Amino acid sequence: MSVPATIANLGPGFDTLGAAVTLRDRFHMEVADRPSVLFTGEGADDLGDEAAPLIARAAQAVARRAGREAAFAIRADLTIPPARGLGSSAASIVGGLVAANHLLGTPLTREALLEMAAEIEGHPDNVAAALLGGVVVVATEDGHLRCGRVLPRLDLHIALAVPDRRIATEEARALLPRTVPLQDAVFNLSRAALLVTALLIGDAALLPTALDDRLHQPYRARLLPGFSAVVAAAREAGAYGAVLAGSGSTVAAFVPAERASMVGEAMRQTFRRHEVAADIRLVQIDPDGAIVHE
Repeated sequence: MSVPATIANLGPGFDTLGAAVTLRDRFHMEVADRPSVLFTGEGADDLGDEAAPLIARAAQAVARRAGREAAFAIRADLTIPPARGLGSSAASIVGGLVAANHLLGTPLTREALLEMAAEIEGHPDNVAAALLGGVVVVATEDGHLRCGRVLPRLDLHIALAVPDRRIATEEARALLPRTVPLQDAVFNLSRAALLVTALLIGDAALLPTALDDRLHQPYRARLLPGFSAVVAAAREAGAYGAVLAGSGSTVAAFVPAERASMVGEAMRQTFRRHEVAADIRLVQIDPDGAIVHE
Protein backbone atom coordinates (compact mmCIF):
# COMPACT_ATOMS: atom_id res chain seq x y z
CA MET A 1 0.00 0.00 0.00
CA SER A 2 1.05 3.64 -0.28
CA VAL A 3 0.32 6.90 1.54
CA PRO A 4 0.86 10.45 0.24
CA ALA A 5 2.86 13.26 1.76
CA THR A 6 0.83 16.12 3.19
CA ILE A 7 0.99 19.86 3.72
CA ALA A 8 -0.69 20.99 6.93
CA ASN A 9 -2.12 24.46 7.61
CA LEU A 10 -1.89 25.71 3.99
CA GLY A 11 -0.96 29.09 5.39
CA PRO A 12 -3.99 30.45 7.30
CA GLY A 13 -5.63 27.16 8.30
CA PHE A 14 -3.58 26.40 11.39
CA ASP A 15 -4.45 22.87 12.63
CA THR A 16 -7.62 22.90 10.47
CA LEU A 17 -6.55 22.58 6.81
CA GLY A 18 -4.37 20.01 5.12
CA ALA A 19 -3.63 18.74 1.62
CA ALA A 20 -2.28 15.48 0.22
CA VAL A 21 0.38 15.80 -2.47
CA THR A 22 1.81 13.41 -5.06
CA LEU A 23 4.82 12.14 -3.15
CA ARG A 24 4.32 8.71 -1.54
CA ASP A 25 5.76 6.33 1.01
CA ARG A 26 5.07 2.66 0.31
CA PHE A 27 4.41 0.00 2.96
CA HIS A 28 4.49 -3.77 2.83
CA MET A 29 3.09 -5.66 5.82
CA GLU A 30 2.69 -9.33 6.71
CA VAL A 31 1.41 -11.16 9.75
CA ALA A 32 4.47 -12.58 11.52
CA ASP A 33 5.58 -14.47 14.61
CA ARG A 34 7.17 -11.33 16.06
CA PRO A 35 6.92 -7.63 15.20
CA SER A 36 9.61 -6.00 13.05
CA VAL A 37 10.03 -2.76 11.11
CA LEU A 38 12.51 -2.12 8.27
CA PHE A 39 12.93 1.25 6.58
CA THR A 40 14.44 1.53 3.10
CA GLY A 41 14.72 4.24 0.47
CA GLU A 42 15.38 7.96 0.60
CA GLY A 43 15.54 9.36 4.11
CA ALA A 44 15.74 5.97 5.84
CA ASP A 45 19.02 6.94 7.51
CA ASP A 46 17.58 10.32 8.58
CA LEU A 47 14.75 8.96 10.69
CA GLY A 48 14.57 9.56 14.41
CA ASP A 49 14.22 6.71 16.88
CA GLU A 50 10.48 7.35 17.12
CA ALA A 51 9.65 6.27 13.56
CA ALA A 52 9.66 2.48 13.99
CA PRO A 53 7.60 2.48 17.21
CA LEU A 54 5.10 4.86 15.57
CA ILE A 55 4.19 2.62 12.64
CA ALA A 56 4.26 -0.52 14.83
CA ARG A 57 2.04 1.19 17.41
CA ALA A 58 -0.49 2.06 14.71
CA ALA A 59 -0.63 -1.51 13.40
CA GLN A 60 -1.00 -2.96 16.90
CA ALA A 61 -3.77 -0.47 17.69
CA VAL A 62 -5.83 -1.92 14.86
CA ALA A 63 -5.34 -5.47 16.13
CA ARG A 64 -6.37 -4.46 19.65
CA ARG A 65 -9.44 -2.56 18.46
CA ALA A 66 -10.45 -5.55 16.33
CA GLY A 67 -9.98 -7.94 19.26
CA ARG A 68 -7.27 -9.87 17.46
CA GLU A 69 -3.84 -11.06 18.55
CA ALA A 70 -1.38 -10.43 15.75
CA ALA A 71 2.20 -9.34 15.16
CA PHE A 72 3.32 -7.64 11.97
CA ALA A 73 6.49 -7.52 9.88
CA ILE A 74 6.58 -4.11 8.20
CA ARG A 75 8.78 -2.75 5.43
CA ALA A 76 8.53 0.96 4.61
CA ASP A 77 10.05 2.31 1.37
CA LEU A 78 10.41 6.05 1.91
CA THR A 79 10.32 9.03 -0.41
CA ILE A 80 8.81 11.63 1.98
CA PRO A 81 11.65 13.56 3.66
CA PRO A 82 11.35 13.22 7.46
CA ALA A 83 11.07 16.24 9.78
CA ARG A 84 10.54 18.63 6.87
CA GLY A 85 6.84 19.45 7.38
CA LEU A 86 5.57 16.99 4.77
CA GLY A 87 3.75 14.57 7.05
CA SER A 88 6.23 11.71 7.20
CA SER A 89 4.96 10.69 10.65
CA ALA A 90 1.35 10.96 9.49
CA ALA A 91 2.17 8.69 6.52
CA SER A 92 3.69 6.10 8.87
CA ILE A 93 0.67 6.19 11.17
CA VAL A 94 -1.84 5.93 8.34
CA GLY A 95 0.24 3.26 6.62
CA GLY A 96 0.35 1.16 9.79
CA LEU A 97 -3.37 1.53 10.40
CA VAL A 98 -4.61 0.90 6.86
CA ALA A 99 -2.23 -1.97 6.09
CA ALA A 100 -3.03 -3.80 9.34
CA ASN A 101 -6.75 -3.24 8.84
CA HIS A 102 -6.53 -4.69 5.34
CA LEU A 103 -4.53 -7.72 6.51
CA LEU A 104 -7.08 -8.45 9.23
CA GLY A 105 -10.01 -8.39 6.82
CA THR A 106 -11.06 -4.74 7.19
CA PRO A 107 -12.75 -4.94 10.61
CA LEU A 108 -12.58 -1.14 11.12
CA THR A 109 -14.27 1.62 9.14
CA ARG A 110 -12.33 4.47 7.58
CA GLU A 111 -13.95 6.79 10.13
CA ALA A 112 -12.60 4.67 12.97
CA LEU A 113 -9.13 4.65 11.39
CA LEU A 114 -9.22 8.44 11.09
CA GLU A 115 -10.11 8.85 14.78
CA MET A 116 -7.30 6.48 15.74
CA ALA A 117 -4.79 8.25 13.50
CA ALA A 118 -5.62 11.65 15.00
CA GLU A 119 -5.27 10.25 18.51
CA ILE A 120 -1.82 8.81 17.75
CA GLU A 121 -0.60 11.90 15.87
CA GLY A 122 -2.02 14.40 18.36
CA HIS A 123 -3.70 16.60 15.73
CA PRO A 124 -5.85 15.62 12.74
CA ASP A 125 -4.90 17.77 9.75
CA ASN A 126 -2.00 15.73 8.35
CA VAL A 127 -3.47 12.29 9.04
CA ALA A 128 -6.84 13.22 7.55
CA ALA A 129 -5.22 14.40 4.32
CA ALA A 130 -2.97 11.32 4.20
CA LEU A 131 -5.90 8.97 4.65
CA LEU A 132 -8.52 10.70 2.48
CA GLY A 133 -6.54 12.65 -0.13
CA GLY A 134 -7.45 16.02 -1.60
CA VAL A 135 -7.75 19.04 0.67
CA VAL A 136 -9.33 18.45 4.07
CA VAL A 137 -11.00 20.71 6.62
CA VAL A 138 -11.00 19.25 10.15
CA ALA A 139 -12.56 20.15 13.47
CA THR A 140 -13.20 18.36 16.75
CA GLU A 141 -16.51 18.42 18.60
CA ASP A 142 -17.11 16.69 21.95
CA GLY A 143 -14.04 14.57 21.38
CA HIS A 144 -15.14 13.48 17.91
CA LEU A 145 -13.54 14.44 14.64
CA ARG A 146 -15.48 16.21 11.90
CA CYS A 147 -13.83 16.22 8.50
CA GLY A 148 -14.75 17.60 5.09
CA ARG A 149 -12.86 16.83 1.88
CA VAL A 150 -12.46 19.07 -1.14
CA LEU A 151 -11.08 18.29 -4.59
CA PRO A 152 -9.92 21.68 -5.89
CA ARG A 153 -11.43 22.96 -9.12
CA LEU A 154 -8.05 24.43 -10.00
CA ASP A 155 -5.14 22.90 -11.90
CA LEU A 156 -2.82 23.68 -9.01
CA HIS A 157 0.82 22.73 -9.14
CA ILE A 158 3.04 22.97 -6.09
CA ALA A 159 6.76 23.66 -5.99
CA LEU A 160 8.30 22.29 -2.79
CA ALA A 161 11.58 23.76 -1.59
CA VAL A 162 12.91 21.16 0.87
CA PRO A 163 15.84 22.49 2.96
CA ASP A 164 18.60 20.29 4.29
CA ARG A 165 17.57 20.91 7.89
CA ARG A 166 15.10 19.29 10.23
CA ILE A 167 12.56 21.20 12.30
CA ALA A 168 10.88 19.33 15.14
CA THR A 169 7.15 19.96 15.44
CA GLU A 170 7.50 20.38 19.20
CA GLU A 171 10.16 23.06 18.77
CA ALA A 172 8.05 24.96 16.24
CA ARG A 173 4.92 24.80 18.39
CA ALA A 174 6.82 26.05 21.41
CA LEU A 175 7.36 29.37 19.62
CA LEU A 176 3.64 30.08 19.24
CA PRO A 177 1.94 32.52 21.61
CA ARG A 178 -0.92 31.34 23.81
CA THR A 179 -3.06 34.34 22.83
CA VAL A 180 -3.16 36.43 19.65
CA PRO A 181 -4.60 39.88 18.86
CA LEU A 182 -8.23 39.90 17.77
CA GLN A 183 -7.31 41.45 14.43
CA ASP A 184 -4.91 38.58 13.69
CA ALA A 185 -7.60 36.02 14.49
CA VAL A 186 -10.05 37.78 12.17
CA PHE A 187 -7.34 38.07 9.50
CA ASN A 188 -6.78 34.31 9.51
CA LEU A 189 -10.47 33.42 9.65
CA SER A 190 -11.11 35.49 6.54
CA ARG A 191 -8.11 34.02 4.69
CA ALA A 192 -8.94 30.41 5.57
CA ALA A 193 -12.54 30.87 4.43
CA LEU A 194 -11.35 32.59 1.26
CA LEU A 195 -8.91 29.76 0.55
CA VAL A 196 -11.58 27.07 0.78
CA THR A 197 -13.85 29.21 -1.42
CA ALA A 198 -11.11 29.64 -4.02
CA LEU A 199 -10.58 25.87 -4.18
CA LEU A 200 -14.30 25.09 -4.36
CA ILE A 201 -15.19 27.57 -7.10
CA GLY A 202 -11.88 27.42 -8.96
CA ASP A 203 -10.96 31.09 -8.63
CA ALA A 204 -7.16 31.39 -8.66
CA ALA A 205 -7.38 35.18 -8.37
CA LEU A 206 -8.34 34.75 -4.71
CA LEU A 207 -5.23 32.74 -3.80
CA PRO A 208 -2.66 35.55 -3.33
CA THR A 209 -4.80 36.96 -0.52
CA ALA A 210 -6.10 33.60 0.74
CA LEU A 211 -2.65 32.12 1.44
CA ASP A 212 -1.57 34.80 3.92
CA ASP A 213 -1.15 34.02 7.62
CA ARG A 214 -0.53 35.81 10.91
CA LEU A 215 -1.07 33.04 13.47
CA HIS A 216 1.96 30.78 13.14
CA GLN A 217 4.34 31.55 10.27
CA PRO A 218 5.66 34.89 11.59
CA TYR A 219 6.70 33.14 14.82
CA ARG A 220 8.13 30.01 13.23
CA ALA A 221 10.09 31.94 10.60
CA ARG A 222 12.95 32.42 13.06
CA LEU A 223 13.74 28.69 12.73
CA LEU A 224 14.25 28.95 8.96
CA PRO A 225 16.73 31.54 7.63
CA GLY A 226 15.41 33.30 4.53
CA PHE A 227 11.78 32.18 4.87
CA SER A 228 10.23 35.59 4.15
CA ALA A 229 12.62 36.18 1.25
CA VAL A 230 11.80 32.77 -0.23
CA VAL A 231 8.07 33.50 -0.07
CA ALA A 232 8.64 36.85 -1.77
CA ALA A 233 10.84 35.26 -4.45
CA ALA A 234 8.18 32.65 -5.19
CA ARG A 235 5.56 35.34 -5.72
CA GLU A 236 7.89 37.40 -7.90
CA ALA A 237 8.55 34.32 -10.05
CA GLY A 238 4.82 33.81 -10.65
CA ALA A 239 3.45 31.82 -7.70
CA TYR A 240 0.02 32.61 -6.30
CA GLY A 241 1.64 32.40 -2.89
CA ALA A 242 3.92 30.28 -0.73
CA VAL A 243 3.50 28.83 2.76
CA LEU A 244 5.41 26.92 5.37
CA ALA A 245 4.51 23.24 5.01
CA GLY A 246 3.34 22.18 8.44
CA SER A 247 5.89 23.40 10.95
CA GLY A 248 8.64 23.42 8.28
CA SER A 249 11.24 23.41 7.03
CA THR A 250 9.71 22.89 3.56
CA VAL A 251 8.22 25.90 1.79
CA ALA A 252 5.35 25.08 -0.59
CA ALA A 253 4.53 27.47 -3.44
CA PHE A 254 1.19 27.17 -5.24
CA VAL A 255 1.72 27.91 -8.91
CA PRO A 256 0.27 27.70 -12.42
CA ALA A 257 1.70 24.66 -14.20
CA GLU A 258 3.85 26.67 -16.61
CA ARG A 259 5.58 28.54 -13.76
CA ALA A 260 6.38 25.60 -11.47
CA SER A 261 10.00 25.04 -12.48
CA MET A 262 10.82 28.76 -12.48
CA VAL A 263 9.27 29.27 -9.07
CA GLY A 264 11.13 26.27 -7.67
CA GLU A 265 14.45 27.56 -8.96
CA ALA A 266 13.78 31.04 -7.56
CA MET A 267 13.13 29.55 -4.14
CA ARG A 268 16.25 27.36 -4.31
CA GLN A 269 18.47 30.28 -5.22
CA THR A 270 16.98 32.48 -2.51
CA PHE A 271 17.55 29.82 0.13
CA ARG A 272 21.14 29.47 -1.12
CA ARG A 273 21.72 33.20 -0.61
CA HIS A 274 20.76 32.61 3.03
CA GLU A 275 23.21 29.68 3.24
CA VAL A 276 20.48 27.04 3.18
CA ALA A 277 20.67 24.20 0.63
CA ALA A 278 17.27 23.08 -0.66
CA ASP A 279 16.02 20.43 -3.08
CA ILE A 280 13.07 21.24 -5.33
CA ARG A 281 10.20 18.82 -5.92
CA LEU A 282 7.27 19.53 -8.19
CA VAL A 283 4.00 17.94 -7.10
CA GLN A 284 0.23 18.32 -7.35
CA ILE A 285 -2.72 17.70 -5.05
CA ASP A 286 -3.12 13.93 -4.57
CA PRO A 287 -6.81 13.01 -4.85
CA ASP A 288 -6.57 9.43 -3.60
CA GLY A 289 -5.09 9.35 -0.10
CA ALA A 290 -4.05 5.96 1.27
CA ILE A 291 -4.27 3.19 -1.35
CA VAL A 292 -4.09 -0.55 -0.87
CA HIS A 293 -2.37 -2.07 -3.91
CA GLU A 294 -3.61 -5.61 -4.47
